[in-house]
Amino acid sequence: MHRKARRASGKAGKAIAGAVVAGVAACGLALTSLAGGAGAAETDGVHEVSVGAADVPKHAVTGYWQNFNNGATVQTLAEVQDDYDIIAVAFADATATQGGVEFNLDSEGLGGYTDEQFKADIQAKQADGKSVIISVGGEKGTVSVNDDASAAAFADSVAGLMEEYNFDGVDIDLENGLNSTYMSKALKSLAEKAPGLVITMAPQTIDMQSPEAEYFKTALEIKDILTVVNMQYYNSGSMLGCDGQVYSQGTVDFLTALACIQLEGGLDASQVGLGTPASPSAAGGGHVDGAVVNAALDCLAKGENCGSFTPEQTYPDIRGAMTWSTNWDAAAGNAWSGAVGPHVHGLP
Repeated sequence: MHRKARRASGKAGKAIAGAVVAGVAACGLALTSLAGGAGAAETDGVHEVSVGAADVPKHAVTGYWQNFNNGATVQTLAEVQDDYDIIAVAFADATATQGGVEFNLDSEGLGGYTDEQFKADIQAKQADGKSVIISVGGEKGTVSVNDDASAAAFADSVAGLMEEYNFDGVDIDLENGLNSTYMSKALKSLAEKAPGLVITMAPQTIDMQSPEAEYFKTALEIKDILTVVNMQYYNSGSMLGCDGQVYSQGTVDFLTALACIQLEGGLDASQVGLGTPASPSAAGGGHVDGAVVNAALDCLAKGENCGSFTPEQTYPDIRGAMTWSTNWDAAAGNAWSGAVGPHVHGLP
């Protein structure tokens, strides 16, 4: 039930930024982020993130970057549109160790994109103030964290990827079940290894219908270290809103009435984002124009441009929006980021 199906592989390149970073690296100069200069240092076993949670804008746009080619525009990381503040690299792969993950760049599918270019592009994005994180899961993800051993393996392996690639954090996009007890334990352990890391989540709508659901419980359990939950408002069908009424996907009411459940269920407004497909090709259902996303954000933040559902209060600190994917956005002429990006960044 999801848009993130892997079918083949793909990407292209923004050579200038990558070349500059590679050149600087070749000269032996340390690259640090403009947003804090932490770099990828390892000090006393603690990984210092380059563009951490404190550096994410008050109103932020998240986009998934595809490490495969499924018919969307092939991009290098350097080519990801500038409107994206958090770039989630999709996806890490499960290892033979339960809970363990690794990352395998699809170099062949991405037109010969190399690990060296990829790492340089991460640092170039960070120099521009963007957070680059590793996403775990997706429609076909098989990562399972359901005991102490797998929780430790998850935390250790993600920390290893953060160190190797200088990722700023992790995205949890597990669509085949999640154990709140052990995923929370894993993420708290990871946060001890990398204080200030960016943690995002992309649950399906069914996973956030109640604070008793495992995904929702996880979000609440790690609330003190959670950056944003960008629920997938697509591939869903109809769902209940916070007023107990049924709403159909693809409408402004679907976005606002379902976001209300999270906003009234314990998450801070700054931890709630609206996830929609970048184009009709990006998902099986639920695509809306950027204008609908913007109207939903206005409704939640300011009480304006609502549909039939109007929340009882406004949430001016709502974090922003997410899309699957930067590649499908590019394939559609950057229509999503061109409309939603400036609107999110213009919220009060």
